[in-house]
Amino acid sequence: MLGELDIILLTLIAAAIAAISQYIMKRSVHKFTLSIDGGISLLKNKGLLVGIGVYLSSLVFYLTALSSGELSFVYPTFASTFVFVFLIARFKLGEGIGLKRGLGLMLIVLGIIIVAMTY
Repeated sequence: MLGELDIILLTLIAAAIAAISQYIMKRSVHKFTLSIDGGISLLKNKGLLVGIGVYLSSLVFYLTALSSGELSFVYPTFASTFVFVFLIARFKLGEGIGLKRGLGLMLIVLGIIIVAMTY
């Protein structure tokens, strides 16, 4: 059985890998249209398939944490994915981050901290 710190670490690793997968998928999908042709183009998109593979690898860490931890703790901690995506969007994609998004991110972090304190 895993200890509390192990569960937290595994969940944060899963969240970071999931965020990286989102970045890979964002960089791989351009002008997608919801159609049969669009679906076929997705199946041929190697970058997108890599992103999906990376995301699936994050599930290994997540499921490992979930197998020993409480769902009511692990899942909210996995919300740290939002923090990692926020950082990637800002520094790798150059996306602007406004006041409202910044405040929302702070609320997410505060929620994660509160949940972590109850474990």
